[in-house]
Amino acid sequence: MAKRAAQISPPHKHVVLKPTYRVENIVAKAELGVDLDLYSLARLSHDIDYEPEQFPGAIFKVHEPKAALLLFKNGKIICTGARTVADIKRAVGEAVALVNKYLSTR
Repeated sequence: MAKRAAQISPPHKHVVLKPTYRVENIVAKAELGVDLDLYSLARLSHDIDYEPEQFPGAIFKVHEPKAALLLFKNGKIICTGARTVADIKRAVGEAVALVNKYLSTR
């Protein structure tokens, strides 16, 4: 087995690796500091899926910028799929606007 490994990558051959990078997805956490009524939020917007039997958080799909937010009852938010910090701020801003809309209708 050792001979086979030596045949694949000879020790005398030097390999130079030059990786390239591209941001595909940033994950961020935010905290609203209030408890959320996920059932009511899901009724307020068709962009929110909430199935507590499947997952304890509500999934809020933001279309512009394209991102998905996981909203939890304790007010914590996980933002995934954004490509820039500005996109994260805009997506979380959409969630804040939705929560403010809910709070004003109570």
